[in-house]
Amino acid sequence: AGGLGRFMNWDGPTFTDSGGFQVLSLGAGFKKTLAMDVTGMKSDDVIAEGKERLAFVDEDGVTFKSPLNGSLHRFSAEISMGIQHKIGADIMFAFDELTTLMNTRGYQERSVERTFRWAQRCVAEHQRLTESRLGKPYQALYGVVQGANYEDLRRRAASQIASLDFDGVGIGGAMEKRIIGDICAWICDEMPENRPRHVLGIAAVDDIFACVENGGDTFDCVAPARCGPLEEGCDCYTCQHYSRAYVDHLLRAREFNGFTLATIHNERFFVKLLDDIRASIDGGYFDEFRDATLTRFYANGSRG
Repeated sequence: AGGLGRFMNWDGPTFTDSGGFQVLSLGAGFKKTLAMDVTGMKSDDVIAEGKERLAFVDEDGVTFKSPLNGSLHRFSAEISMGIQHKIGADIMFAFDELTTLMNTRGYQERSVERTFRWAQRCVAEHQRLTESRLGKPYQALYGVVQGANYEDLRRRAASQIASLDFDGVGIGGAMEKRIIGDICAWICDEMPENRPRHVLGIAAVDDIFACVENGGDTFDCVAPARCGPLEEGCDCYTCQHYSRAYVDHLLRAREFNGFTLATIHNERFFVKLLDDIRASIDGGYFDEFRDATLTRFYANGSRG
């Protein structure tokens, strides 16, 4: 189809992820194992209640079982790079091992080192594939920093990624909400100033402010396609053309167009939020804008 952009008729920038998160979701399941808080005993056999482990990590890569038909598949640093190059995204991510907050300290240490070795292989394969497609637009490659809640592991992993020929860094992995800003700061402290910092899987409004304040540049998350009401004064296509009552009707009736219209609004909300944050930084009133926005957004006492 001519690459991801032409396939979607989208001429803006595109990102593709490495598959690391999907490895975790198949291996450990969802629910509390992926939450941003942690309680209970640490274990290296983490699995969500009622889930079957479908992915198994080894030094070379991951073997996983299809949740559709049970067939076995193999994924590695080189395979991830090959797929992302073929998709044609502007920015790709290195293949990493994503852990949970429930894994033991020892496993977190081993995982950080394994992710570094995979990162070295990703860089080598990325360079090989880039040389084979001379004359085509360059695809940037970001390394991913893991290490859970541990400051020393986060700083070590960030230094390792900084030592390789990456175009930017992804701040990823399991992290507690209460220290998300600290984790971002630890990693950014170890990164060169000229490398963009992308925070993976973050879209709560207070988390975005915490990460921006501590060095985060860009963000991605599925949340804009899942939550958020229409609001007065919004300039998005949905709010300008449809009533809240109509969109509410579509959602209650499970009409697909309702999800599309709600997502259009939610995407605009987050894009405008980041536009306004950028303007507040340029204008020197970030602190005031942050405080006013969080007070207004969480006026009902809920948190993202």
